[in-house]
Amino acid sequence: MLNGNFFRGLGYLGEGFGLILQPGLRLFVIIPVLINILLFSLLFFYLGELFSGLIATAMGWLPDWAWLQALDWLFWLLYGAIIVLVLAYGFVMVANLIGAPFYGYLAERCEQHLTGQPIGDDEDWAGIVKDIPRSLWRELQKIAYYLPRALGLLILGLIPVVNLVAVVLWFVFNSWMMALQYVDYPADNHKISFPVLKKMLAERRLSALGFGLPVALAAMVPILNLFVVPAAVCGATALWVREQGSARY
Repeated sequence: MLNGNFFRGLGYLGEGFGLILQPGLRLFVIIPVLINILLFSLLFFYLGELFSGLIATAMGWLPDWAWLQALDWLFWLLYGAIIVLVLAYGFVMVANLIGAPFYGYLAERCEQHLTGQPIGDDEDWAGIVKDIPRSLWRELQKIAYYLPRALGLLILGLIPVVNLVAVVLWFVFNSWMMALQYVDYPADNHKISFPVLKKMLAERRLSALGFGLPVALAAMVPILNLFVVPAAVCGATALWVREQGSARY
């Protein structure tokens, strides 16, 4: 049974963009955005060459059937969509790994802004530095969850005809993964383990997918994906504040 509200979930990213403009949160948005700009600039050139190579390899696997060759433009689009989804989350994954300590603190300040209640001790920059090992460990857990599933879907996506279904599965999986990725920050601030978080979000799956879908789409848009990460952290925190109390765990 699917619980939650998909359409309510869709609104959390927009709320997150509004929250990152709040004076008390801006500083913890600017620093990760600067990190993302540097990272994106380095990856952009490299991934352009990688994209071309992957497309050429995938197209070379097509059997020499006339009807498949006539649809080569469609397979270009499908392979391109799958690879863009992989690279989009790959960029976000690396950006999150680097900026994780800032995002945890941003989620903490955002929740305090929404509820008016302090979350933990106010340690500012000392707290960010102290939390670096724990934040990196959380990110590695998410990467370990993501990679084998992404690999399986990538293999499916490179099989002609089957990739018609694989593209849809990619969007659903990436939407779920984006929700896990960002709701993990407020959950971590409340000492909720990653396995427990997965169960919690599964009980609000429609809300999680509704939130994750626009995040996944925005992550594929150059320039916008530089700003979507802090907005997603704040949007996920709003989801946590509004919906975690109604889930059973």
